[in-house]
Amino acid sequence: MIALTHFADSSADFADRARAALAALAARPGYLRGTLARSTDDPAAWLLLTEWENVGSYRRALGGYDVKLTATPLLASAVPDLPAGFESLADIAPGGVTVLHRSDREPRPS
Repeated sequence: MIALTHFADSSADFADRARAALAALAARPGYLRGTLARSTDDPAAWLLLTEWENVGSYRRALGGYDVKLTATPLLASAVPDLPAGFESLADIAPGGVTVLHRSDREPRPS
C-alpha cells in the first residue's frame, strides 16, 4: 500500500517537521520505505510518500503515540481532496524484472 500526501507549505521549518513525521512513521510495524520530496517547479509544493505492507499496517501506524504527536499535525495540513491511498499493482526493477501484485479489489477464488 502506498500513501501519497501533498502539501503546499513555504514555512522555513516544514522540511524539519516532515522529516520528524516520516521518522515516527518509519518506526511503526509494517512500514517499508518513505520519501520526502519537494517540487522542482514550486518550492512550496511537497510530497510525502510512504509504502506499507498493507492498508491495515498503515491505519494502525496512524494510531501510534509518536505518530499522533509528530505526524498527525503535519498530515492535517495536507492539500485536501486529493486521493492519498494507492495499491501497488506492478513493480519494475532496474533491468526490467516485473513483479505483478494482485489487487485487493479483485474477487478471491472460491
